[in-house]
Amino acid sequence: LSHNLCTVLNVPHDPVALEEHFRDDDEGPVSNQGYMPYLNKFILEKVQGNFDKVEFNRMCWTLCAKKNLSKSPLLISDEDAFKVWVIFNFLSEDKYPLIIVPEEIEYLLKKITEAMGAGWQQEQFDHYKIALNTSREGLSAWELIDLIGSGQFSKGMDRQTVSMAINEVFNELILDVLKQGYMLKKGHKRKNWMERWFVLKPNVISYYVSEDLKDKKGDIILDSNCCVEALPDKDGKKCLFLIKCLDKTFEISASDKKKKQEWIQAIQSTVSLLRAGSAPPHKEARQKRKELRQKLLAEQEQLERQMKELQAANENKQKELETVRKQLEAAAARAAEEEKKRLQTQVELQDRFSLELEREKMVRQKMEEQVAQKSSELEQYLQRVRELEEMYKQLQEALEDEKQARQDEETVRKLQARLLEEETAKRAELEKWHLQQQQTIQMTEAEKQELENQRMMKEQALQVAMEQLKQLELERKEALEQYEEVKKKLETAANNTKSWKDKVAHHEGLIRLIEPGSKNPHLITNWGPAAFTEAELEQRQRSWKGKKATSE
Repeated sequence: LSHNLCTVLNVPHDPVALEEHFRDDDEGPVSNQGYMPYLNKFILEKVQGNFDKVEFNRMCWTLCAKKNLSKSPLLISDEDAFKVWVIFNFLSEDKYPLIIVPEEIEYLLKKITEAMGAGWQQEQFDHYKIALNTSREGLSAWELIDLIGSGQFSKGMDRQTVSMAINEVFNELILDVLKQGYMLKKGHKRKNWMERWFVLKPNVISYYVSEDLKDKKGDIILDSNCCVEALPDKDGKKCLFLIKCLDKTFEISASDKKKKQEWIQAIQSTVSLLRAGSAPPHKEARQKRKELRQKLLAEQEQLERQMKELQAANENKQKELETVRKQLEAAAARAAEEEKKRLQTQVELQDRFSLELEREKMVRQKMEEQVAQKSSELEQYLQRVRELEEMYKQLQEALEDEKQARQDEETVRKLQARLLEEETAKRAELEKWHLQQQQTIQMTEAEKQELENQRMMKEQALQVAMEQLKQLELERKEALEQYEEVKKKLETAANNTKSWKDKVAHHEGLIRLIEPGSKNPHLITNWGPAAFTEAELEQRQRSWKGKKATSE
């Protein structure tokens, strides 16, 4: 085995190394685990790549075919089975044990069906793929040979057609044959035309006497500098084209215009791949399919990981929900117990609420009476203000400016007093309501629910009272501003009437200048507070008596 491997792989055989490696195993047979290190170290590591891969595959086929190939009769020959086996090694995944996935099986069966000239049965393969995916990831080499040899996807085709299709796919995928066929070639010396079998590969066009490839006549080496051109018909030859290389030029005649165009396009595509440094189309397509499968596999693994994470999160959520459900059940039991207690206390509190409501009604009636009393007092107060205004009008001829100033001052002062009085009353009322609200807040939760509507009404009344209080404060501020303006006017009027005051200083008192009142208690007349104090009245009486005694 080692000698044959070295011969096929063009590696020098070293029998001494073989004996040295297996010298301790003379007592029994060598297992594959013991042979693999020798194979890797002394044979495979020395391979340079300049060996016939087909011969190497034939040797490997010889080693494994007899043991693994099915004994049941197949519609394909042993040679075709060998080619299917080699194609399997090219299309299989890069992991052991080797399998070919359903996508590559579909690709291979499509290629064979197209080579046979038959139509592809996609629905039939879909059924087969579904049955395959339920049991395994793919097929082994021997299962693939059984599938193709069974004729399941080549019904109606004879053995020769299937064999030719397998050979065509083998040439394309394994031997890198891009195109092949008979054409006429013009000689370089005799200038005669000879029919040759041309085979186009990624870097060379080989031509043979016949399609059995036994008698090779030459090669046309292709590189990035080569080009192909169509030629006009001449010398009785049609469908001509020219292949230009660095050292030679080749004139070739195709059988028809279609073949001519196909060969020109194939050679141009090959030269373009050489210029771009790209792999043959089938190898590049295989790499792309493999990358796509790896990408889909990675996405599937990522999706599976996400599904596992979501499943774990869902399980955690289920546990949390179960815990919450138990807590809710316990809370419901506690709530039911509390509801029983609440119903018991509610009956006890209803009587108390009735008494409280009666008290609230009495308090409201008292407040209404107080409001009515305040309204009456306000009306009386306004009546007195009107009487003062009438009295000021009677004195307008003598003291028009000063009277107006004093009247404004008196009006502002009374308005301020009224506002202060109202503000005090409102504040007392607010404090009372505040105390009542605090008492209401101290009630139990059940009591709050029953008195909620009343509290809302009180809060609205309190809000209205607060707005009135704010309004009174604004009016008081305006009254103060008016008082300052009246005071200024009063000073101006006092300066204007200073001379007049001297003239009436000794008058008997029928007309008295209005001056700011002192802080002493004032006298009350029928028209309201007097414009002078009791001490001033006594002083005026003494002055009258002295004048009267002098006149007598």
